[in-house]
Amino acid sequence: MKRLGFVGLCFFLGASLLLAQHPAGAEQEGKVSAQQAAANEKFPAPAAEEKSSKTQHTIRVNGQELHYTAIAGTLLLKKEDGKPRASIFYIAYTLDGVDATKRPLTFTFNGGPGSSSVWLHLGALGPRRVSLTPEGQPVPPPYHLVDNQQTALAFTDLVFIDPVTTGFSRSAPGEDPKQFHGLEGDLDSVSDFIHRYLTRYERWDSPKFLAGESYGTTRASGLSEYLLKHHGIYLNGITLISSVLNFGTLEFNKGNDLPYVLYLPSYTAAAWYHKKLSGELQSGDLEQAVQASRQFASTTYSQGLMQGDKLPDADRKKLTAEVVRFTGLSPKFVDESNLRIPDQRFFKELLRDEKKTIGRYDSRLEGVDGDAAGEEAEYDPSYAAVQGAFTAAFNEYVRKELNWQSDIEYNILTPKVWPWNYSEFTNRYVSVADRLRSAMTQNQFMRVLQVNGYYDLATPFFATEYTFDHLGLPATLQKNVSMSYCGAGHMLYLKESCLGTLHQSMGEMYKTALATH
Repeated sequence: MKRLGFVGLCFFLGASLLLAQHPAGAEQEGKVSAQQAAANEKFPAPAAEEKSSKTQHTIRVNGQELHYTAIAGTLLLKKEDGKPRASIFYIAYTLDGVDATKRPLTFTFNGGPGSSSVWLHLGALGPRRVSLTPEGQPVPPPYHLVDNQQTALAFTDLVFIDPVTTGFSRSAPGEDPKQFHGLEGDLDSVSDFIHRYLTRYERWDSPKFLAGESYGTTRASGLSEYLLKHHGIYLNGITLISSVLNFGTLEFNKGNDLPYVLYLPSYTAAAWYHKKLSGELQSGDLEQAVQASRQFASTTYSQGLMQGDKLPDADRKKLTAEVVRFTGLSPKFVDESNLRIPDQRFFKELLRDEKKTIGRYDSRLEGVDGDAAGEEAEYDPSYAAVQGAFTAAFNEYVRKELNWQSDIEYNILTPKVWPWNYSEFTNRYVSVADRLRSAMTQNQFMRVLQVNGYYDLATPFFATEYTFDHLGLPATLQKNVSMSYCGAGHMLYLKESCLGTLHQSMGEMYKTALATH
Protein backbone atom coordinates (compact mmCIF):
# COMPACT_ATOMS: atom_id res chain seq x y z
CA MET A 1 0.00 0.00 0.00
CA LYS A 2 2.58 2.50 -1.14
CA ARG A 3 0.23 5.48 -1.39
CA LEU A 4 -0.84 5.38 2.24
CA GLY A 5 2.35 7.05 3.44
CA PHE A 6 1.27 10.42 2.07
CA VAL A 7 -2.28 10.75 3.23
CA GLY A 8 -2.25 8.35 6.14
CA LEU A 9 -5.89 7.39 6.05
CA CYS A 10 -6.27 7.67 2.27
CA PHE A 11 -9.09 10.18 2.65
CA PHE A 12 -11.11 10.01 -0.57
CA LEU A 13 -8.88 7.72 -2.62
CA GLY A 14 -5.41 6.91 -1.39
CA ALA A 15 -4.77 3.21 -1.41
CA SER A 16 -8.06 2.47 -3.14
CA LEU A 17 -6.11 2.99 -6.35
CA LEU A 18 -4.43 -0.38 -6.06
CA LEU A 19 -4.79 -3.47 -8.14
CA ALA A 20 -7.52 -5.77 -6.92
CA GLN A 21 -6.69 -8.38 -4.34
CA HIS A 22 -7.20 -12.08 -4.87
CA PRO A 23 -10.52 -13.43 -3.55
CA ALA A 24 -10.45 -15.98 -0.79
CA GLY A 25 -10.57 -19.50 -2.18
CA ALA A 26 -12.73 -22.40 -1.07
CA GLU A 27 -9.79 -23.89 0.77
CA GLN A 28 -9.92 -20.95 3.18
CA GLU A 29 -13.48 -21.59 4.37
CA GLY A 30 -12.22 -23.01 7.66
CA LYS A 31 -10.55 -19.71 8.41
CA VAL A 32 -13.62 -17.58 7.82
CA SER A 33 -15.17 -18.10 11.24
CA ALA A 34 -11.92 -17.14 12.97
CA GLN A 35 -11.60 -14.08 10.76
CA GLN A 36 -15.19 -13.17 11.50
CA ALA A 37 -14.66 -13.52 15.23
CA ALA A 38 -11.56 -11.34 15.00
CA ALA A 39 -13.44 -8.77 12.93
CA ASN A 40 -16.33 -8.67 15.39
CA GLU A 41 -13.90 -8.20 18.25
CA LYS A 42 -12.06 -5.46 16.40
CA PHE A 43 -15.27 -3.74 15.28
CA PRO A 44 -17.73 -4.27 18.16
CA ALA A 45 -21.22 -3.78 16.82
CA PRO A 46 -23.93 -1.99 18.80
CA ALA A 47 -27.45 -3.36 18.81
CA ALA A 48 -29.03 -3.02 15.37
CA GLU A 49 -32.14 -0.89 15.64
CA GLU A 50 -34.22 1.51 13.63
CA LYS A 51 -34.77 4.90 15.16
CA SER A 52 -35.06 8.46 13.95
CA SER A 53 -35.18 12.08 15.01
CA LYS A 54 -37.50 14.39 13.08
CA THR A 55 -37.03 18.16 13.28
CA GLN A 56 -38.40 21.21 11.46
CA HIS A 57 -36.21 24.00 10.12
CA THR A 58 -36.22 27.23 8.14
CA ILE A 59 -33.34 28.86 6.32
CA ARG A 60 -33.21 32.01 4.23
CA VAL A 61 -31.71 31.42 0.79
CA ASN A 62 -31.20 34.35 -1.55
CA GLY A 63 -33.89 36.31 0.24
CA GLN A 64 -36.46 33.51 0.30
CA GLU A 65 -37.36 31.20 3.16
CA LEU A 66 -37.07 27.44 2.72
CA HIS A 67 -39.10 25.42 5.21
CA TYR A 68 -37.99 21.83 5.45
CA THR A 69 -38.08 18.65 7.51
CA ALA A 70 -34.90 16.88 8.57
CA ILE A 71 -34.83 13.23 9.59
CA ALA A 72 -31.67 11.75 11.12
CA GLY A 73 -32.13 8.05 11.47
CA THR A 74 -31.13 4.47 10.83
CA LEU A 75 -32.61 1.87 8.49
CA LEU A 76 -31.90 -1.83 8.90
CA LEU A 77 -30.68 -3.97 6.06
CA LYS A 78 -32.16 -7.43 6.53
CA LYS A 79 -31.56 -10.97 5.36
CA GLU A 80 -34.25 -13.12 3.78
CA ASP A 81 -35.12 -14.51 7.21
CA GLY A 82 -35.68 -11.00 8.55
CA LYS A 83 -32.58 -10.87 10.72
CA PRO A 84 -30.63 -7.60 10.51
CA ARG A 85 -27.28 -7.52 8.79
CA ALA A 86 -26.48 -3.81 9.11
CA SER A 87 -27.77 -0.50 10.41
CA ILE A 88 -27.38 2.38 7.94
CA PHE A 89 -27.34 5.95 9.24
CA TYR A 90 -28.77 8.66 7.02
CA ILE A 91 -29.87 12.29 7.16
CA ALA A 92 -32.75 13.25 4.88
CA TYR A 93 -34.05 16.71 4.01
CA THR A 94 -37.47 17.21 2.41
CA LEU A 95 -39.00 20.53 1.43
CA ASP A 96 -42.27 21.31 3.19
CA GLY A 97 -45.47 22.32 1.43
CA VAL A 98 -44.91 20.37 -1.79
CA ASP A 99 -45.97 16.99 -3.15
CA ALA A 100 -43.00 14.88 -2.00
CA THR A 101 -43.91 11.99 -4.29
CA LYS A 102 -43.31 14.17 -7.36
CA ARG A 103 -40.29 16.10 -6.13
CA PRO A 104 -36.80 14.96 -7.24
CA LEU A 105 -34.94 12.86 -4.68
CA THR A 106 -31.14 12.68 -4.57
CA PHE A 107 -29.15 10.03 -2.72
CA THR A 108 -25.67 11.30 -2.00
CA PHE A 109 -22.44 10.00 -0.49
CA ASN A 110 -18.70 10.59 -0.39
CA GLY A 111 -15.89 8.18 -1.07
CA GLY A 112 -12.80 6.81 0.60
CA PRO A 113 -13.63 4.00 0.73
CA GLY A 114 -14.13 4.71 4.40
CA SER A 115 -15.51 8.23 4.23
CA SER A 116 -18.81 9.37 5.69
CA SER A 117 -21.08 11.72 3.73
CA VAL A 118 -20.13 14.74 5.83
CA TRP A 119 -18.15 16.52 3.09
CA LEU A 120 -20.92 16.84 0.51
CA HIS A 121 -23.44 17.24 3.34
CA LEU A 122 -21.89 20.21 5.17
CA GLY A 123 -19.72 21.45 2.33
CA ALA A 124 -21.86 21.47 -0.78
CA LEU A 125 -25.43 20.22 -0.96
CA GLY A 126 -27.08 20.37 2.47
CA PRO A 127 -29.04 23.34 3.86
CA ARG A 128 -26.27 24.14 6.35
CA ARG A 129 -22.61 24.63 5.50
CA VAL A 130 -19.29 24.83 7.36
CA SER A 131 -18.10 28.43 7.44
CA LEU A 132 -14.70 28.87 5.77
CA THR A 133 -13.11 31.72 3.84
CA PRO A 134 -14.49 32.51 0.34
CA GLU A 135 -11.51 30.67 -1.15
CA GLY A 136 -12.15 27.63 1.03
CA GLN A 137 -9.15 28.33 3.24
CA PRO A 138 -9.12 27.25 6.91
CA VAL A 139 -10.33 29.40 9.76
CA PRO A 140 -9.32 29.13 13.44
CA PRO A 141 -11.45 27.06 15.83
CA PRO A 142 -14.10 26.99 17.14
CA TYR A 143 -16.09 26.33 13.98
CA HIS A 144 -19.69 27.04 13.07
CA LEU A 145 -22.29 26.53 10.36
CA VAL A 146 -24.08 29.05 8.15
CA ASP A 147 -27.12 28.76 5.92
CA ASN A 148 -26.02 27.35 2.56
CA GLN A 149 -27.04 29.86 -0.10
CA GLN A 150 -26.31 27.24 -2.77
CA THR A 151 -28.08 24.26 -1.19
CA ALA A 152 -29.39 21.66 -3.62
CA LEU A 153 -32.52 21.52 -1.46
CA ALA A 154 -33.75 24.37 -3.67
CA PHE A 155 -34.41 21.85 -6.46
CA THR A 156 -34.28 18.37 -4.89
CA ASP A 157 -34.90 16.53 -1.65
CA LEU A 158 -31.71 15.02 -0.25
CA VAL A 159 -30.68 11.80 1.49
CA PHE A 160 -27.09 11.61 2.77
CA ILE A 161 -25.96 8.00 3.19
CA ASP A 162 -23.12 6.70 5.37
CA PRO A 163 -22.01 3.27 4.09
CA VAL A 164 -21.40 0.50 6.64
CA THR A 165 -18.64 1.30 9.19
CA THR A 166 -18.63 4.99 8.24
CA GLY A 167 -20.53 7.67 10.15
CA PHE A 168 -22.91 6.01 12.61
CA SER A 169 -23.52 3.01 10.29
CA ARG A 170 -22.48 -0.40 11.60
CA SER A 171 -22.81 -4.07 10.77
CA ALA A 172 -25.28 -5.97 12.97
CA PRO A 173 -23.95 -7.98 15.94
CA GLY A 174 -22.55 -11.29 14.72
CA GLU A 175 -22.24 -10.08 11.14
CA ASP A 176 -18.80 -9.88 9.56
CA PRO A 177 -18.36 -6.24 8.53
CA LYS A 178 -16.00 -7.31 5.76
CA GLN A 179 -18.99 -8.42 3.68
CA PHE A 180 -19.69 -4.71 3.14
CA HIS A 181 -16.09 -3.63 2.61
CA GLY A 182 -15.63 -4.19 -1.08
CA LEU A 183 -16.84 -3.01 -4.47
CA GLU A 184 -19.68 -5.52 -4.81
CA GLY A 185 -20.64 -5.66 -1.13
CA ASP A 186 -20.78 -1.88 -1.02
CA LEU A 187 -23.00 -1.68 -4.12
CA ASP A 188 -25.28 -4.34 -2.69
CA SER A 189 -25.71 -2.65 0.69
CA VAL A 190 -26.14 0.91 -0.61
CA SER A 191 -28.62 -0.21 -3.27
CA ASP A 192 -30.50 -2.18 -0.60
CA PHE A 193 -30.71 0.99 1.49
CA ILE A 194 -32.01 3.02 -1.45
CA HIS A 195 -34.65 0.38 -2.19
CA ARG A 196 -35.77 0.31 1.45
CA TYR A 197 -35.83 4.10 1.72
CA LEU A 198 -38.01 4.46 -1.38
CA THR A 199 -40.43 1.94 0.08
CA ARG A 200 -40.42 3.23 3.66
CA TYR A 201 -41.01 6.86 2.68
CA GLU A 202 -43.22 6.15 -0.37
CA ARG A 203 -40.90 7.85 -2.87
CA TRP A 204 -41.11 5.39 -5.76
CA ASP A 205 -42.85 8.01 -7.92
CA SER A 206 -40.13 10.59 -7.36
CA PRO A 207 -37.52 11.31 -10.06
CA LYS A 208 -34.35 9.71 -8.70
CA PHE A 209 -30.80 11.05 -8.77
CA LEU A 210 -27.41 10.18 -7.29
CA ALA A 211 -24.55 12.49 -6.32
CA GLY A 212 -21.10 11.19 -5.38
CA GLU A 213 -17.60 12.46 -4.87
CA SER A 214 -14.27 10.67 -5.51
CA TYR A 215 -14.77 6.95 -4.71
CA GLY A 216 -18.39 8.05 -4.38
CA THR A 217 -18.30 8.49 -8.18
CA THR A 218 -17.09 4.90 -8.47
CA ARG A 219 -20.04 3.90 -6.27
CA ALA A 220 -22.54 6.07 -8.15
CA SER A 221 -21.48 4.76 -11.55
CA GLY A 222 -21.64 1.18 -10.32
CA LEU A 223 -25.02 1.80 -8.71
CA SER A 224 -26.47 3.16 -11.94
CA GLU A 225 -26.29 -0.35 -13.38
CA TYR A 226 -26.72 -2.27 -10.10
CA LEU A 227 -29.98 -0.52 -9.21
CA LEU A 228 -31.30 -1.11 -12.71
CA LYS A 229 -30.38 -4.81 -12.80
CA HIS A 230 -31.23 -5.84 -9.24
CA HIS A 231 -34.09 -3.54 -8.24
CA GLY A 232 -35.53 -2.16 -11.46
CA ILE A 233 -34.67 1.37 -10.32
CA TYR A 234 -33.99 3.69 -13.24
CA LEU A 235 -32.21 6.94 -12.48
CA ASN A 236 -32.93 10.32 -14.01
CA GLY A 237 -29.42 11.63 -13.46
CA ILE A 238 -26.07 11.42 -11.68
CA THR A 239 -23.74 14.15 -10.47
CA LEU A 240 -20.09 13.06 -10.33
CA ILE A 241 -17.68 15.33 -8.46
CA SER A 242 -13.92 14.69 -8.83
CA SER A 243 -14.23 11.31 -10.47
CA VAL A 244 -12.41 8.02 -10.67
CA LEU A 245 -14.14 5.42 -12.82
CA ASN A 246 -11.03 3.74 -14.25
CA PHE A 247 -8.23 3.32 -11.70
CA GLY A 248 -5.75 2.54 -14.47
CA THR A 249 -5.73 6.25 -15.27
CA LEU A 250 -4.35 7.13 -11.83
CA GLU A 251 -2.02 4.41 -10.65
CA PHE A 252 1.68 5.11 -11.18
CA ASN A 253 2.97 1.60 -11.79
CA LYS A 254 5.91 0.56 -13.92
CA GLY A 255 4.69 -0.26 -17.39
CA ASN A 256 1.65 2.00 -17.06
CA ASP A 257 2.53 5.32 -18.72
CA LEU A 258 -1.06 6.54 -18.90
CA PRO A 259 -1.15 8.40 -15.54
CA TYR A 260 1.96 10.42 -16.40
CA VAL A 261 0.17 11.76 -19.45
CA LEU A 262 -3.16 12.37 -17.72
CA TYR A 263 -1.70 14.13 -14.67
CA LEU A 264 0.39 16.59 -16.66
CA PRO A 265 -2.28 19.28 -17.24
CA SER A 266 -3.03 19.27 -13.49
CA TYR A 267 0.70 19.69 -12.80
CA THR A 268 0.60 22.65 -15.17
CA ALA A 269 -2.33 24.16 -13.29
CA ALA A 270 -0.50 23.81 -9.97
CA ALA A 271 2.70 25.29 -11.40
CA TRP A 272 0.72 28.18 -12.89
CA TYR A 273 -0.91 28.93 -9.55
CA HIS A 274 2.45 28.98 -7.74
CA LYS A 275 4.04 31.05 -10.55
CA LYS A 276 6.56 28.39 -11.51
CA LEU A 277 5.92 28.51 -15.26
CA SER A 278 7.56 30.93 -17.66
CA GLY A 279 6.72 33.00 -20.71
CA GLU A 280 3.22 33.05 -22.13
CA LEU A 281 2.20 29.99 -20.14
CA GLN A 282 2.57 31.98 -16.93
CA SER A 283 1.44 35.36 -18.23
CA GLY A 284 -1.75 33.97 -19.76
CA ASP A 285 -4.77 32.73 -17.84
CA LEU A 286 -5.19 29.30 -16.26
CA GLU A 287 -7.41 27.86 -19.00
CA GLN A 288 -4.89 28.80 -21.71
CA ALA A 289 -2.06 27.08 -19.85
CA VAL A 290 -4.18 24.01 -19.19
CA GLN A 291 -5.29 23.73 -22.81
CA ALA A 292 -1.72 23.98 -24.09
CA SER A 293 -0.72 21.26 -21.62
CA ARG A 294 -3.62 19.04 -22.74
CA GLN A 295 -2.46 19.36 -26.34
CA PHE A 296 1.17 18.56 -25.51
CA ALA A 297 0.27 15.65 -23.21
CA SER A 298 -2.03 13.95 -25.70
CA THR A 299 0.39 14.24 -28.63
CA THR A 300 4.13 14.84 -28.29
CA TYR A 301 4.44 13.67 -24.67
CA SER A 302 2.40 10.47 -24.99
CA GLN A 303 4.15 9.60 -28.27
CA GLY A 304 7.54 10.09 -26.66
CA LEU A 305 6.72 7.91 -23.67
CA MET A 306 5.40 5.20 -25.98
CA GLN A 307 8.88 4.85 -27.49
CA GLY A 308 10.37 3.95 -24.13
CA ASP A 309 14.11 3.24 -24.27
CA LYS A 310 14.12 3.68 -28.07
CA LEU A 311 13.40 7.40 -27.80
CA PRO A 312 16.34 9.07 -29.64
CA ASP A 313 18.62 11.26 -27.54
CA ALA A 314 17.80 14.39 -29.52
CA ASP A 315 14.07 13.80 -29.09
CA ARG A 316 14.56 13.05 -25.42
CA LYS A 317 16.26 16.40 -24.86
CA LYS A 318 13.44 18.22 -26.64
CA LEU A 319 10.83 16.30 -24.68
CA THR A 320 12.62 17.03 -21.41
CA ALA A 321 12.58 20.74 -22.18
CA GLU A 322 8.85 20.63 -22.90
CA VAL A 323 8.05 18.72 -19.69
CA VAL A 324 10.08 21.34 -17.81
CA ARG A 325 8.09 24.06 -19.54
CA PHE A 326 4.75 22.59 -18.52
CA THR A 327 5.68 21.60 -14.94
CA GLY A 328 8.07 24.26 -13.69
CA LEU A 329 10.47 21.53 -12.53
CA SER A 330 14.21 21.49 -13.19
CA PRO A 331 15.66 19.82 -16.31
CA LYS A 332 17.89 17.67 -14.10
CA PHE A 333 14.94 16.40 -12.07
CA VAL A 334 12.82 15.66 -15.14
CA ASP A 335 15.67 13.83 -16.86
CA GLU A 336 16.58 11.78 -13.79
CA SER A 337 12.88 10.88 -13.37
CA ASN A 338 13.02 9.42 -16.89
CA LEU A 339 10.46 12.01 -18.07
CA ARG A 340 7.87 10.44 -15.77
CA ILE A 341 6.82 12.43 -12.69
CA PRO A 342 4.76 10.52 -10.10
CA ASP A 343 2.33 12.59 -8.07
CA GLN A 344 4.20 12.00 -4.80
CA ARG A 345 7.37 13.50 -6.20
CA PHE A 346 5.56 16.46 -7.68
CA PHE A 347 4.00 17.34 -4.31
CA LYS A 348 7.51 17.69 -2.87
CA GLU A 349 9.46 18.98 -5.85
CA LEU A 350 7.43 21.95 -7.12
CA LEU A 351 8.21 24.13 -4.07
CA ARG A 352 11.29 22.30 -2.80
CA ASP A 353 13.45 25.41 -3.09
CA GLU A 354 11.06 27.05 -0.62
CA LYS A 355 11.08 23.96 1.64
CA LYS A 356 7.33 23.54 1.12
CA THR A 357 4.97 20.88 -0.21
CA ILE A 358 1.69 21.30 -2.06
CA GLY A 359 -1.67 19.67 -1.35
CA ARG A 360 -2.95 16.56 -3.05
CA TYR A 361 -6.62 17.45 -2.78
CA ASP A 362 -5.95 21.09 -3.53
CA SER A 363 -2.58 21.99 -5.00
CA ARG A 364 -3.06 25.66 -4.07
CA LEU A 365 -2.43 24.89 -0.40
CA GLU A 366 1.08 24.63 1.02
CA GLY A 367 2.57 22.60 3.84
CA VAL A 368 5.89 22.25 5.63
CA ASP A 369 7.50 18.87 6.34
CA GLY A 370 10.08 18.06 8.98
CA ASP A 371 12.31 16.71 6.22
CA ALA A 372 12.43 19.16 3.33
CA ALA A 373 14.69 16.78 1.41
CA GLY A 374 12.28 13.86 1.66
CA GLU A 375 10.81 11.93 -1.24
CA GLU A 376 7.16 12.05 -0.10
CA ALA A 377 5.10 14.63 1.76
CA GLU A 378 4.40 13.83 5.41
CA TYR A 379 0.80 15.02 5.29
CA ASP A 380 -1.68 16.65 2.95
CA PRO A 381 -2.05 20.34 3.85
CA SER A 382 -5.35 20.51 1.95
CA TYR A 383 -6.84 17.77 4.14
CA ALA A 384 -5.41 19.25 7.34
CA ALA A 385 -7.10 22.53 6.40
CA VAL A 386 -10.63 21.09 6.69
CA GLN A 387 -10.53 17.94 8.84
CA GLY A 388 -10.99 19.70 12.17
CA ALA A 389 -13.68 22.08 10.95
CA PHE A 390 -15.93 19.38 9.47
CA THR A 391 -15.46 17.00 12.40
CA ALA A 392 -16.37 19.54 15.05
CA ALA A 393 -19.17 21.16 13.08
CA PHE A 394 -20.92 17.89 12.29
CA ASN A 395 -20.79 16.52 15.83
CA GLU A 396 -22.27 19.75 17.16
CA TYR A 397 -24.89 19.99 14.42
CA VAL A 398 -26.22 16.44 14.51
CA ARG A 399 -26.83 16.56 18.25
CA LYS A 400 -28.01 20.13 18.77
CA GLU A 401 -29.90 20.95 15.59
CA LEU A 402 -31.00 17.48 14.47
CA ASN A 403 -31.43 16.10 18.00
CA TRP A 404 -29.68 12.81 17.24
CA GLN A 405 -28.30 11.41 20.46
CA SER A 406 -25.69 8.67 20.36
CA ASP A 407 -22.47 7.83 22.19
CA ILE A 408 -21.17 5.97 19.15
CA GLU A 409 -18.28 7.72 17.45
CA TYR A 410 -19.18 9.24 14.11
CA ASN A 411 -16.51 7.87 11.78
CA ILE A 412 -15.72 10.85 9.55
CA LEU A 413 -13.01 8.88 7.78
CA THR A 414 -12.03 5.43 8.95
CA PRO A 415 -9.37 2.87 7.96
CA LYS A 416 -11.55 0.11 9.43
CA VAL A 417 -12.92 -0.76 5.98
CA TRP A 418 -9.50 -1.82 4.72
CA PRO A 419 -8.45 -3.89 2.91
CA TRP A 420 -11.18 -3.08 0.38
CA ASN A 421 -12.20 -6.08 -1.70
CA TYR A 422 -11.86 -5.73 -5.47
CA SER A 423 -11.88 -9.48 -6.10
CA GLU A 424 -13.59 -9.27 -9.48
CA PHE A 425 -10.68 -7.23 -10.78
CA THR A 426 -7.85 -9.57 -9.87
CA ASN A 427 -4.74 -8.77 -11.93
CA ARG A 428 -6.35 -5.77 -13.64
CA TYR A 429 -7.25 -2.23 -12.76
CA VAL A 430 -10.63 -1.58 -11.24
CA SER A 431 -13.05 0.10 -13.63
CA VAL A 432 -16.76 0.83 -13.44
CA ALA A 433 -16.77 2.84 -16.66
CA ASP A 434 -18.44 0.05 -18.60
CA ARG A 435 -21.14 -0.25 -15.94
CA LEU A 436 -21.97 3.41 -16.42
CA ARG A 437 -22.03 2.89 -20.20
CA SER A 438 -24.32 -0.11 -19.74
CA ALA A 439 -26.73 1.86 -17.57
CA MET A 440 -26.79 4.77 -20.02
CA THR A 441 -27.53 2.53 -22.98
CA GLN A 442 -30.32 0.69 -21.16
CA ASN A 443 -31.76 3.87 -19.64
CA GLN A 444 -31.35 6.43 -22.40
CA PHE A 445 -33.01 9.21 -20.40
CA MET A 446 -30.33 9.26 -17.69
CA ARG A 447 -28.15 12.37 -17.59
CA VAL A 448 -24.62 12.60 -16.20
CA LEU A 449 -22.97 15.75 -14.89
CA GLN A 450 -19.22 15.62 -14.33
CA VAL A 451 -17.66 18.42 -12.23
CA ASN A 452 -13.88 18.92 -12.10
CA GLY A 453 -11.37 21.02 -10.17
CA TYR A 454 -8.28 22.20 -12.01
CA TYR A 455 -6.18 22.00 -8.83
CA ASP A 456 -7.23 18.46 -7.93
CA LEU A 457 -4.18 16.17 -7.84
CA ALA A 458 -6.14 13.18 -6.50
CA THR A 459 -8.50 12.73 -9.46
CA PRO A 460 -7.11 14.92 -12.25
CA PHE A 461 -9.59 16.32 -14.76
CA PHE A 462 -7.72 15.08 -17.85
CA ALA A 463 -7.96 11.50 -16.55
CA THR A 464 -11.72 11.97 -16.20
CA GLU A 465 -11.94 13.37 -19.73
CA TYR A 466 -9.98 10.39 -21.02
CA THR A 467 -12.33 7.96 -19.27
CA PHE A 468 -15.46 9.58 -20.69
CA ASP A 469 -13.90 9.81 -24.15
CA HIS A 470 -13.43 6.03 -24.02
CA LEU A 471 -16.84 4.99 -22.67
CA GLY A 472 -17.94 3.75 -26.07
CA LEU A 473 -21.20 5.70 -26.05
CA PRO A 474 -23.04 6.22 -29.33
CA ALA A 475 -23.27 9.82 -30.54
CA THR A 476 -26.93 9.98 -29.55
CA LEU A 477 -26.01 9.38 -25.88
CA GLN A 478 -22.85 11.47 -25.69
CA LYS A 479 -25.06 14.55 -25.42
CA ASN A 480 -26.37 13.16 -22.10
CA VAL A 481 -22.97 13.89 -20.51
CA SER A 482 -22.02 17.43 -19.49
CA MET A 483 -18.72 18.68 -18.03
CA SER A 484 -18.08 21.57 -15.66
CA TYR A 485 -14.75 23.01 -14.47
CA CYS A 486 -13.57 25.35 -11.74
CA GLY A 487 -10.33 26.73 -10.32
CA ALA A 488 -10.39 24.71 -7.11
CA GLY A 489 -9.32 21.34 -5.76
CA HIS A 490 -10.84 17.92 -5.11
CA MET A 491 -13.49 19.39 -2.79
CA LEU A 492 -14.07 22.17 -5.26
CA TYR A 493 -17.24 23.33 -3.49
CA LEU A 494 -15.19 24.68 -0.57
CA LYS A 495 -14.48 27.68 -2.78
CA GLU A 496 -17.67 29.77 -2.76
CA SER A 497 -17.60 30.67 -6.44
CA CYS A 498 -17.11 27.01 -7.38
CA LEU A 499 -19.98 26.02 -5.12
CA GLY A 500 -22.07 28.44 -7.13
CA THR A 501 -20.88 26.82 -10.36
CA LEU A 502 -21.76 23.38 -8.97
CA HIS A 503 -25.22 24.57 -7.92
CA GLN A 504 -25.89 26.12 -11.32
CA SER A 505 -24.61 23.08 -13.25
CA MET A 506 -26.66 20.68 -11.15
CA GLY A 507 -29.76 22.82 -11.51
CA GLU A 508 -29.39 22.84 -15.29
CA MET A 509 -28.83 19.08 -15.42
CA TYR A 510 -31.89 18.40 -13.25
CA LYS A 511 -34.00 20.69 -15.42
CA THR A 512 -32.88 18.90 -18.57
CA ALA A 513 -33.38 15.45 -17.02
CA LEU A 514 -36.86 16.31 -15.78
CA ALA A 515 -37.86 17.79 -19.13
CA THR A 516 -37.81 14.24 -20.50
CA HIS A 517 -39.63 12.85 -17.46
